[in-house]
Amino acid sequence: MTSCPSKNLWIRRQQCPCGDWKCYVTYEGDGEEISAGPELVKTTDKASSEAMVSPYVGMVFKSDDDAFEYYGNFARKNGFSIRKERSRLSQQLGVYKRDFVCYRSGFAPMKKKSNGEHHRDRKSVRCGCDAKMYLSKEIVDGVSHWFVVQFSNVHNHELLEDDQVRLLPAYRKIQEADQERILLLSKAGFPIHRIVKMLELEKGIQGEQLPFLERDVRNFVQNRKKVIQENEALLSEKRENDVLELLESCKTMKETDDDFVYEFTVDGNEMVLNIAWSYSDSVRAYSMFGDVVYFDTTYRSITYGLVFGAWFGIDNYGRTIFFGCVLLQDETPRSFSWALQSFVRLMRGRCPQTILTNIDPSLRDAIRSELPGTKHVISIWCIMPKVPCWFSAPLGPRYEEFKSEFDALYHIENSEEFELRWNQMTSAFSLGSDRHIDLLYSLRASWALSYVRGFFLAQTATAAYSKSLDSFLKGIFRTQTCLRSFFEQVGISANVLHHARQETPYMRLKSCLPIEEHARSIYTPFAFNALQQELLLTMQYAASEMSNGSYIVRHFKSLDGERLVIWLAEDEQIHCSCKEFESSGILCRHALRVFTIKNYFQLPDKYYLSRWWQHESSLLLDNDHNNNSNQSIEDEWFQEYQSLAETLFAESSITKERSDFARRELTKEITRILNEVRNLPENDGVTMDLTISPNI
Repeated sequence: MTSCPSKNLWIRRQQCPCGDWKCYVTYEGDGEEISAGPELVKTTDKASSEAMVSPYVGMVFKSDDDAFEYYGNFARKNGFSIRKERSRLSQQLGVYKRDFVCYRSGFAPMKKKSNGEHHRDRKSVRCGCDAKMYLSKEIVDGVSHWFVVQFSNVHNHELLEDDQVRLLPAYRKIQEADQERILLLSKAGFPIHRIVKMLELEKGIQGEQLPFLERDVRNFVQNRKKVIQENEALLSEKRENDVLELLESCKTMKETDDDFVYEFTVDGNEMVLNIAWSYSDSVRAYSMFGDVVYFDTTYRSITYGLVFGAWFGIDNYGRTIFFGCVLLQDETPRSFSWALQSFVRLMRGRCPQTILTNIDPSLRDAIRSELPGTKHVISIWCIMPKVPCWFSAPLGPRYEEFKSEFDALYHIENSEEFELRWNQMTSAFSLGSDRHIDLLYSLRASWALSYVRGFFLAQTATAAYSKSLDSFLKGIFRTQTCLRSFFEQVGISANVLHHARQETPYMRLKSCLPIEEHARSIYTPFAFNALQQELLLTMQYAASEMSNGSYIVRHFKSLDGERLVIWLAEDEQIHCSCKEFESSGILCRHALRVFTIKNYFQLPDKYYLSRWWQHESSLLLDNDHNNNSNQSIEDEWFQEYQSLAETLFAESSITKERSDFARRELTKEITRILNEVRNLPENDGVTMDLTISPNI
């Protein structure tokens, strides 16, 4: 914090997420705070930085670090750098004096060899420059302040231009993100000069414009290699011990819960390479909701060098469910193949209908090999965050135009039109040789709407579902722990995910259509809401019957976008060209429009997929009777259902023995218990078992 020359103004500096600086000026007297703009502080705008106030005797700083930062910014603007020279210490004040000097202050001392001979003289940058800023600390009203007691900006050497001053050692910093990239490229075998060239290309800047030099990169890599070599033996031993502890935790869990399942592989030295596991309730949930699986592989442990993969699904209430996870040594097709094989075995041999993943060619190859009958989809929510990183710098001012065209390409429904527009786009933006464009095109059959339209996704390719997964994964990785603790955290997070109490909203009717009322008695609120929205929109669509009995359905305002709805009366079959039912399991507005024209008061049973029924979750998932009580259902059977459920819950929770008995009975005699307590007991049994094993 620094004071300006008049009215005791205080400048409080804070850094924006973008890396630029803001400042605010506050009057000491009344505390009023007003924006002062960036004109008095260091910014990336050279014109505004020229107005920066020069240090002066009497200038006040909140701390010596603030003073050093301020003087450093001033020095950089004026073509030199600074260093810390001397400090003085007292018992009462601690450090109470600080001397900051020009980097060319003083003279280099003559070094001597151990035998008394002089070293070969090497040219030094120090030339006795007297530019400096000395500070002294004083305590005012119990608060420390640092005052400038001496300042000189007189140099005896030439000051540097902007393109030269950035090359001074004080300003040649390799940021953390660049450090990680350098180490990754070095590990891949890239020589230093190629690494520098790669960084320049990725940042879209000209040669020799990086904030560091090639020799800085070389020194950084060499120093890091020394550290890695020194710690590699310790890390290797730690990895081996921690992985063995993880395996032991799986064995212990298996002894506690016989339905817990896991698999692992070892190398020739009997060291564990890969390990996958799943909980008993995960397997049972998969038997009902395993038609669509999301396999996330975005996290990797730096300490252990392991890739973490997790399998998720979605239940009939739209809630994310956890199926299992895996730790892999690498991201090769072979490792992914083992992961997929293990997952199918853990799920009792059943393959998913559709699997969604991140962008990874190796994973795509493994899916083709191990799950040939499964549709592979890459969620557009995994692609869009990468688009600006990949194309913003190369395209510059044309990026927004490209983004708009790319979004339009995604929504094209005809594959032939997609291919034509794709070629036109790559040509128009000169991206024919871009590696990211090549990657996207090679994976187009898994993400472009024209190819994946009609794949069953069950509402998993949405922003809301993606956000739910991200929240779950961040909860797991919030703290750095050993693998055994990580294993426990996965179980806890999966348990919390399953038992999160969400109030079920009352399903209000919004139309006078009997179809809506009938659907409410079958669907969960999540599915009913989706169908209800489509049903309400049918009123905005006109339908024209064709000679063959099919219909052309179009919006009353739209001149294009018409849909063909094929109606087969003898089998009560309906097919819409939008393929929404094939994708979500919920009939679209176009098909519903035809049903209303045909005077249907209830939809045929075949168009109520069982995965969206209310009773599906009562077989396993947490169907809280308190949530159901929000539904205004006055039937006598429901009152009995609620009473029995409350009684079982209360009696089972008194002791662990009662809880264990309820669990055993629910597993052995599920049919009898369902008939007696109207579906809720298995849910209670799972809840009572929280202290025994993680549940989903």
